[in-house]
Amino acid sequence: MSVFTRSRKSTVLGGLALIGASALVLAGCAGGGTGGTDEPTDNAGPTEELSLKIGTALPQTGNLAFLGPPEEAGVAYAASLINEASAETGLTIEVEYGDSGDTDNKAYETEIPRLLGEGVSAIIGAASSGVSLQFIDQVTGAGVIQFSPANTSDAFTTYDDGGLYFRTAPSDVLQGEVLGNLIAEDGNQTLGMIVLNDSYGTGLAGYVQEAFEAAGGEVVAQPTYNTGDTSFDAQISEVLAADPDAIALITFDEVSTILPSLFGQFPGDKLYFVDGNLKNFADAGFAEGSLTGSKGTLPGLSIDAIGDFTAALDEFVAAEGDEPLQDYSYAAESFDATILLALASLAAGSTDSAAIAEKLIEVSGGSGDGETCETYADCAEIIVGGGTADYDGISGPITFDEVGDPTEASIGIYEYQDDNTYVAYEG
Repeated sequence: MSVFTRSRKSTVLGGLALIGASALVLAGCAGGGTGGTDEPTDNAGPTEELSLKIGTALPQTGNLAFLGPPEEAGVAYAASLINEASAETGLTIEVEYGDSGDTDNKAYETEIPRLLGEGVSAIIGAASSGVSLQFIDQVTGAGVIQFSPANTSDAFTTYDDGGLYFRTAPSDVLQGEVLGNLIAEDGNQTLGMIVLNDSYGTGLAGYVQEAFEAAGGEVVAQPTYNTGDTSFDAQISEVLAADPDAIALITFDEVSTILPSLFGQFPGDKLYFVDGNLKNFADAGFAEGSLTGSKGTLPGLSIDAIGDFTAALDEFVAAEGDEPLQDYSYAAESFDATILLALASLAAGSTDSAAIAEKLIEVSGGSGDGETCETYADCAEIIVGGGTADYDGISGPITFDEVGDPTEASIGIYEYQDDNTYVAYEG
């Protein structure tokens, strides 16, 4: 394990890199009001029963649809625990599920107005930074919190959101640094990239390039493509013609179409994945060993490190009668987002969006006060007793800064096995 801050060169060892993101703290402003019915109070628990309603705009369709099941499962599991504790806390939560889609099918164009019409205090989503940027003004402009478990574009750090945007995933400044250094430390001197042409793809590619070149490498090709494209022959040809030592695939699920054209033309163990496409390919029809030795990065603690959570999540999903999860990407971040919203509502004694937003930094530990706690029940007990809770979540400590970014983050590093599934990289 390597610990570093952005103020010095990073070193990647083992399956996890821990990052202190304090250098990213920027000035922000408090959120505005909404049509909520409760007035905020001091930390003494709710003065009356609270019924919190939130929505989700997560990818049920589109090029990130594989992320939808674990993210929605994380929200649903958190909601079940919140409601189990309602007798002690006085707070219940209701979730209205919706589809974000992608920038090609534009499911958000109908789903966001529907969710806002349901009177939600917050919307969890989208997974894609590019999709979130399509409706952030609509959500925050309505005085409603937008809380993404997976947005990583650096665009949100300085976005004018009225203090109503939060995320449990770290900025791509961090993932790019980890991935760029990992590629360099693997002995590669030249790098080609195939890049999704949106705020996520081009932003992450820029930070990968910055880190790789700072380590002495050279990016020799980085063709882009657009959401909705179905042919990638030109991009593949351009990258292969540059004869790089390694190729980073900064894509969403288009990677499933790209990979077959690379197999046989480029070594599988010189391919690098990112959070937008890191998934298990056991059932993709690829030959055994096609991806053996390839690596990828994913924000959050390693799957191995949160094994108790994923096991409990599997039990919950089975009890609900849903299909077993194939991936767990951003499940923990979605769980934590839901828990934090409920804790902030409880701390505010209100379901008003602005009141919740004003307490989100506090319950994450961002105010520097509070008693550390790791479950909703324990944190809620502190709040109801008149104290201040500092929630350390499944995905990490979180600890929001003034603009709703987590100030601490973990980037997991994974390696593909012969069966085309990934495990934590032992390095």
